[in-house]
Amino acid sequence: MSNLGFLTVLHEPSGYLGGYLVTNPWGRPLEFRLTTAVQPNRVQQILYAGTLQAYVCADLIGKTLVEKTAVPVQLVLTDCEAALDLRLLLSVPVVWVPPLEKPAAVPALVRQEGPMRLGRANVRTHPRFPADAGTVREVLERLNGFIDLNEPFLRIREAVAEARKMGVTRNSG
Repeated sequence: MSNLGFLTVLHEPSGYLGGYLVTNPWGRPLEFRLTTAVQPNRVQQILYAGTLQAYVCADLIGKTLVEKTAVPVQLVLTDCEAALDLRLLLSVPVVWVPPLEKPAAVPALVRQEGPMRLGRANVRTHPRFPADAGTVREVLERLNGFIDLNEPFLRIREAVAEARKMGVTRNSG
């Protein structure tokens, strides 16, 4: 069976904050990491323009969290659409799991034959990696019934909130 990585990026007034939870196929946590707040400066905002959010979410936060994690995964799932570009930096598939309350419209960025479903969750692969669809479908079929793909994101947000109370997520610089 496959270990899964769940990545969420929160955009708050203090900046972008990432959390990454690695679980076994049954949703049991194996490793958890979070970032301090990342606040793009004005020069970065100007230079990155429309690609700033993907750069922060995928390149700065997502890549850092995945690289610092000791437990390898076969699939990274994210509820942050901008983090889907993490796939450009990893050798494993990355899929976007839209929030349940948000209909899974097909933005130009993730156009494909249609979303894959697991239970109530739709998932979308990166458009530059059409071959990922088969791998993702295989992993999701093995997981069917074992894990709710939206639930780990709730755990990450709760863990980030607890870490914030403890002062762990403060930006030191």
